[in-house]
Amino acid sequence: MSDRPTRPDAVRRVEIAALAKSLPIRVVETETIARTAEEAASAVSVAVGQIVKSLVFRGKETGEPYLLLVSGANRVDEKAVAQVVGEALGRADADFVREATGFAIGGVAPLGAPRPLRTFMDRDLLAFPFVWAAAGTPFHVFETVPDALRIACDADVIAVR
Repeated sequence: MSDRPTRPDAVRRVEIAALAKSLPIRVVETETIARTAEEAASAVSVAVGQIVKSLVFRGKETGEPYLLLVSGANRVDEKAVAQVVGEALGRADADFVREATGFAIGGVAPLGAPRPLRTFMDRDLLAFPFVWAAAGTPFHVFETVPDALRIACDADVIAVR
C-alpha cells in the first residue's frame, strides 16, 4: 500500500487529457474551496483575471454544448458570443453541464470531457504569462500557459464582452 494520496478520478482524467494533448500543467489541491473565480484566485494568490472560468452554454437551436474559457475578471456578453458561435446561447443546468463535460459545476475543467466540445477562449487570458483553471473538483486547480491551453483545447480566440 502506498503512502502517497491518490487524486480523485476527475483530477486524474484532467491530468491524462493534458498529457494526451502535450499540455504542461501543475495541479494544486487548494486548502479552501475554489468554485468561483474569486475563491480560486485567493486560493492560489493570483489576480482574478488569471483564473480560467470554464463555462458551458447550450445552443438554443441545436442543443449543442459550447465551452467558453473566460477570464475570471470578465462576464460573457451572450449576444455578442452568439454571433460568433452562430446561434443564440442559453444557460446550461447542472445536469447538462455534467453530461457535456463529465464534471460538476464548480470543478469544470477546460479539458477531459467525454467528447470534444466546440471551445472558445477569451482573448484577455492571452495577456497573462500563466493562468489557472479548475482541475475537475472545487478543490483542485491547475496552472498552465494560456496559449498552450488554447492549442490543447483547439479553442477559437474571441472577445467575450
